[in-house]
Amino acid sequence: MRRPAKDPLSFSPLGLIEPLLRAVAASGYTTPTPIQDRAIPIVLTGRDLCGVAQTGTGKTAAFALPLLQRLDAAHGAALRAQPRAPRPIRVLVLAPTRELAAQIRETFVSVGQHLPYRSAVIFGGVKPGSQVAALQGGVDVLVATPGRLLDLAGQGHVRFDALDALVLDEADRMLDMGFLPDVRRVLKLVPVRRQTLLFSATMPADIQALAQQVLKDPARVEVTPVASTAERVVQSVHHVAKADKRGLLCTLVADPAVSRAIVFTRTKHGANRVAELLTRAGTPAEPIHGNKSQSARERALANFRSGATRVLVATDIAARGIDVQGVSHVFNFELPEEPETYVHRIGRTARAGAEGIAISLCEPEERPLLRDIERLTRQSVPVAAPVAIAARAAAAAAAPVAERPPLPPRGGRGGGPSRSARPSGPRASAPGPGRPSGSPRPPPRPAGTGSDESNGAGRGGRR
Repeated sequence: MRRPAKDPLSFSPLGLIEPLLRAVAASGYTTPTPIQDRAIPIVLTGRDLCGVAQTGTGKTAAFALPLLQRLDAAHGAALRAQPRAPRPIRVLVLAPTRELAAQIRETFVSVGQHLPYRSAVIFGGVKPGSQVAALQGGVDVLVATPGRLLDLAGQGHVRFDALDALVLDEADRMLDMGFLPDVRRVLKLVPVRRQTLLFSATMPADIQALAQQVLKDPARVEVTPVASTAERVVQSVHHVAKADKRGLLCTLVADPAVSRAIVFTRTKHGANRVAELLTRAGTPAEPIHGNKSQSARERALANFRSGATRVLVATDIAARGIDVQGVSHVFNFELPEEPETYVHRIGRTARAGAEGIAISLCEPEERPLLRDIERLTRQSVPVAAPVAIAARAAAAAAAPVAERPPLPPRGGRGGGPSRSARPSGPRASAPGPGRPSGSPRPPPRPAGTGSDESNGAGRGGRR
């Protein structure tokens, strides 16, 4: 959505007030994107909305701008007359990941910079002290992941008595991550009389059912066909032997034309190994995935945004919700198992009208996955011209990498043989280090304490 400034008032036909127009101009926005052009006037009327649009089309500003204007119209005069008056939560935005939640909050801060409203973001993975302090200070706009929101609401830190508007962003991603039960619990906490906005890149049956439940006489805005790829992304695929895959990736990423790139892997351990590989080949890269601490993830994103790190190696937690301008290339080191994920991955480039390049590396075993992608998007991915693997890349790919440490046995759960399957005899009954013979094993870790990339079991507050 950021382009060279031309007409700072190009948003004015949408009916936005002057402080928002000034903020739009200062943020570098020029003409509205299609979702903004169609959604903003509807949201300004107070009507519920179901918005279907691909990631990277400007959905956040499409609801942030009109909701701030409605907030100002309803409560601005009273707040300006009594700036120290209590600030109940007026707008609640639910997002599936902490990265997306943080970026939504940044958009509210940016476009609302000339209005006297406070916003806060809460998510799991960090200590809640600063989040509780922000809530106690009073916020007008709260952006949250569902689980941490429920945690703090259960502790009495969050109330929604005065809520005017609820936004469910990336609803299909919340479905994929197993958040719908938590979303339904949140719905029981908010007032029945409210404006509700639901945005999603796709509309599977479960999301359609949710929309029918939470939206009242909604307008529907659909600006791109479901599961279509961004028009300005130039796609290609290299058919490559598995043994040559790493060397080819190093060669492609080393191209000076790759100014800022995201490389996608299927697993967290794979992301670590690919980042190590690229760094060893002379292209410093940082991994980002659910096993990283929140501070490490924020640091990696900050380095990527600033250009200190040219390559980010990510699992599909980053396929949506990470909005970084100027990503020139997306590399699929491994094709995703779900074809819809391919669309979201390559949507990290060519954002806001820019152009981008998406390159996939397809080994023979992945060809069925490529066919699924082409069937979904209804287009063939062109085969790229052969590329000679550079000597340095080949050397880096041939060097040994750190192997994953062996997992301890987890009886009958796939991490090792079950208790009944273990061999009998002295070794089977010998106590482990530091554990006396006959002492009970430690209790299993509670559900819901996994990373963002678990299957969604347990509480979303850990996400």
